Amino acid sequence: MAPSKVVLASPRGYCAGVDRAVDTVERALDHFGPPVYVRREIVHNRHVVSELTGRGAVFVETEEDVPEGAVLVLSAHGVAPEVHRRSAERSLRVLDATCPLVTKVHTEARRFADRGYTIALVGHAGHEEVIGTMGEAPDAIRLVESIADVEMLDVPDPDRVAYITQTTLSVDETVGIIAAIRRRYPAAIGPKRDDICYATQNRQNAVKRLAGAVDLVLVIGSHNSSNSNRLVEVTRELGVPAYLIDDERDIDPCWLDGVETVGITSGASAPEALVERVLTHFRELGVDRIETQDAEPETVRFSLPVQLRRFVRS
Repeated sequence: MAPSKVVLASPRGYCAGVDRAVDTVERALDHFGPPVYVRREIVHNRHVVSELTGRGAVFVETEEDVPEGAVLVLSAHGVAPEVHRRSAERSLRVLDATCPLVTKVHTEARRFADRGYTIALVGHAGHEEVIGTMGEAPDAIRLVESIADVEMLDVPDPDRVAYITQTTLSVDETVGIIAAIRRRYPAAIGPKRDDICYATQNRQNAVKRLAGAVDLVLVIGSHNSSNSNRLVEVTRELGVPAYLIDDERDIDPCWLDGVETVGITSGASAPEALVERVLTHFRELGVDRIETQDAEPETVRFSLPVQLRRFVRS
């Protein structure tokens, strides 16, 4: 049997950093024409990458795969300084679409390192944002993924420890890890403002509200999207079944057995068009009650990269 109701989380979907990054590639294609090269995935969503590929974007693993003098867009996740250096050596026209909130973390890393601090970076190994941040101060940064990692930290001066975080982590889990750092190193200092981005926090708060009103939550987002995976984890920790789906084709009918109300949200890199596709799927199943949570609208906006604005003006 089909569910009787679908409830949409609010806010959901694109954050300001993702919107800016995707817009950068689209504007670059409009201005320069294809091909425009993009280092790694501009954002972690396979539908977005596929659509931009169809328009003429070429996604590469490294800046060294880009022809000399070509246009290169750097992804929203940020890169290490050496990427900028190698790009300059190849005379690439670089458009840096790094999310400004990630840039803030990079700045903190450099500032703490310059002051002689050992930096505990709370994040996930292998994530592109973490790789880029560690590249800002590789000798000073220690990656911390769990409370257990805090206990294994080896620092030269316990009185000069600082911490920063990946922007797309679970808010609750990160609070616990930071508390463990401060217990072991009472003099530890952190950023003036939390590093976890406003959109990550807002979407986790929204999915918590959603979980209290539904029997099942579907999170729209790709499997390499950190913030989307965190939405699934947060929901499951509240005892509500949750699944990550790229689109409506991933929905297993067995998940809906005995389910009266389905909650739907989307990660910060998932376009709203995918939400509409999932809603169409449920309408075709016979669901005619679709509601949206009440929430304050997000008003954060980021301007396009300065390099792109300069190219357009010239």
